[in-house]
Amino acid sequence: MFRPNVILRIVIGLCVGGLIVDGTALAGSRVIPVAGGGELQPQVKATATKVIPAVVSIASTVMVRDQAFSDEALPFGLFKDAPARRQYGQGSGVIVSSDGYILTNNHVIADAVDVDVILADRRQYKGRVVATDPKTDVAVVKIQATNLPTVTWGDSSTLAVGEFVLAIGNPLGLSRSVTFGIVSAVGRADVGVADFEDFIQTDAPINPGSSGGALVNVNGELIGINTAIASPTGGSVGVGFAIPSNMARAAMQSLLKTGRVVRGFLGASTQDVTPLLGKVFRLPDVKGAIVTDVQAKGSAEKSGLKRGDVVVRFDGRDVMDSGHLRNLVAASTIGSKHRLDLMRESKPYQAELVVQEAPREGAKKSQAASAAAATAHPLAGVVFDDVTAPLARQMDLAVTVGVVVTDIEEGSLAESFGLLPGDVVLELNRHAVNNFATFQRLADPLKPTDLALLLVNRQGNVMYIPIQGE
Repeated sequence: MFRPNVILRIVIGLCVGGLIVDGTALAGSRVIPVAGGGELQPQVKATATKVIPAVVSIASTVMVRDQAFSDEALPFGLFKDAPARRQYGQGSGVIVSSDGYILTNNHVIADAVDVDVILADRRQYKGRVVATDPKTDVAVVKIQATNLPTVTWGDSSTLAVGEFVLAIGNPLGLSRSVTFGIVSAVGRADVGVADFEDFIQTDAPINPGSSGGALVNVNGELIGINTAIASPTGGSVGVGFAIPSNMARAAMQSLLKTGRVVRGFLGASTQDVTPLLGKVFRLPDVKGAIVTDVQAKGSAEKSGLKRGDVVVRFDGRDVMDSGHLRNLVAASTIGSKHRLDLMRESKPYQAELVVQEAPREGAKKSQAASAAAATAHPLAGVVFDDVTAPLARQMDLAVTVGVVVTDIEEGSLAESFGLLPGDVVLELNRHAVNNFATFQRLADPLKPTDLALLLVNRQGNVMYIPIQGE
């Protein structure tokens, strides 16, 4: 299939030098008439004035290492490790609560060791990454402030193609910038930015630095989080993508409640219906999701789904493709029941799906990238993971509960106090640690100079390790 030479970019700008200009960019003064006799321009101006104070600039700092270089002076052709250097990025965020919770993109603050938040009135705060969800590219940042202006939530499910929208953010470091356009499409998937995609496409100009900014309707209601652009040049060509507010809000609420996003799980592999597959399966339309495999004891198997079934409706809603079905199931409450309309051997069939929770991934959990992350945090640079039976066997651990140190950054404060990979944390500041969630809850409030007193099990020997910065 021919693909045009278009580069998809996440719209976070890198600040590698030069002047960052502060300013506001609004549309021209042309009056646009609206059906019904009203004028659009006064409403757009009022909306911009209302929303701008709730959109912030986020400056992030990450540590990067350049590729190691050869040094002939070293014996046996050894390589010198290039020193870590700071790289600065800039994005946007939206204040969603008056006490300082800010919604942004995960890629804006991913791996950041330092986060600064600049309000529209130029007040500046240190940001704390509360939680992230890379699968939707959503993150929540918190600042210590009160009585902040907030944006009003809108219902993205009611959006229609052609509706007017405003994109507000900090493109190219230009704070409080506003652009205007329409909803070009809804339900865009396969964009390649996140695992769960249901993007709003808009022609409102979006540029690097706009990531995490607000997409609002003309009433000033938040209907999307600006995330990416498709462009052959790196700048806006009128093809921007925003995470729907309903998806972003659900992810944020789950993150704040549980520290992760709880999703429904179909328990089956599916693929899109193509014109050729539509003929093979004798389908009336080229839409739906074809079941290609069913997992044992999963929701799909328990519902009676079989390989070759084509799911065409979910609770009466047409299923456009496999990604659409995945999003519908993921957004469903665990244990909820849903009617599936299928085509089985070219005949209509119905099944009831009871949604199960998606299995949790066994990914490493890094305190350095957690809610309390910062270079000065007592446990910065340490990677922890829940102790599981397989991990205990793999690492030859003496215990099967707690949190284990799986990696530690050379030169970190924790390393200097004697913490080692393989140490199993049993307590933090005299509080029992049974899992990573408990550990993170205890570690998050720690300030740079606070004591982190760890009780660890090291190959059967139990000892205290105090870690404290100056």
